[in-house]
Amino acid sequence: MKLTTPALTMTTIAAGAFLAVAAPLSASAHISADPTETAAGSSSVITFALPHGCDGSATTAISIGIPEGVLSVTPTAKPGWTVTEVAADLAAPAEDADGNPVTTRTGSVVYTAGTPLADGLRDTFSLSLPLPADAAGTTLDFPVVQTCEKGETRWDQTATPGEEEPERPAPAITVTEATGDEHGHAEAASDDHAADGDAAGHAEPSAAGAPAGDVLARVLGIGGLAVGAVGIILAVAARRRPSA
Repeated sequence: MKLTTPALTMTTIAAGAFLAVAAPLSASAHISADPTETAAGSSSVITFALPHGCDGSATTAISIGIPEGVLSVTPTAKPGWTVTEVAADLAAPAEDADGNPVTTRTGSVVYTAGTPLADGLRDTFSLSLPLPADAAGTTLDFPVVQTCEKGETRWDQTATPGEEEPERPAPAITVTEATGDEHGHAEAASDDHAADGDAAGHAEPSAAGAPAGDVLARVLGIGGLAVGAVGIILAVAARRRPSA
């Protein structure tokens, strides 16, 4: 069956609208970490973005698991949320950055909402932490448990390169090789990032550090808008064309 010009243009517009709206929504469905990569041995501020509730239910708490190699964490305070650090025993004694022996570390950081965060609202949570000097070439997972008024969602599945992304992947960062100025420029950048986050109440992920899924979503969204625009032009041209 051959589609008429009006039918074809309406189909084009619908397809463009679907790409423009559905692609960004699907890419923002997961909890993400920003930046997505940082150097071994550096002190970094990692920001976790929470995009929605649990199947429509408001969020009451979020627990961020800390990788075993990270010995200390400094959570960023958030108005309206209380912060609790949950201690975990080390398998073997270790030394902190100052050479002091430690036997426990922060196993998770829990943010509890004074007022539940509605399903349609987005929020961010930032942690300052030193990355292990020997972690270059690895990926660090930060498993998250999102507790809601009704039920909970566990973002704790490990994503494997080359394989299909799991349904609920844990936010993660890739640790790159040390650059040699981790205790200079990196710390200054982290302090600036933290200051910006405090001033705004939270830190927003930067465009440069946007996850690959977000970049793809933006490309698809722009493409969808372009397709929709072409459909509109065709529809207007068809209306103006004189009938035979």
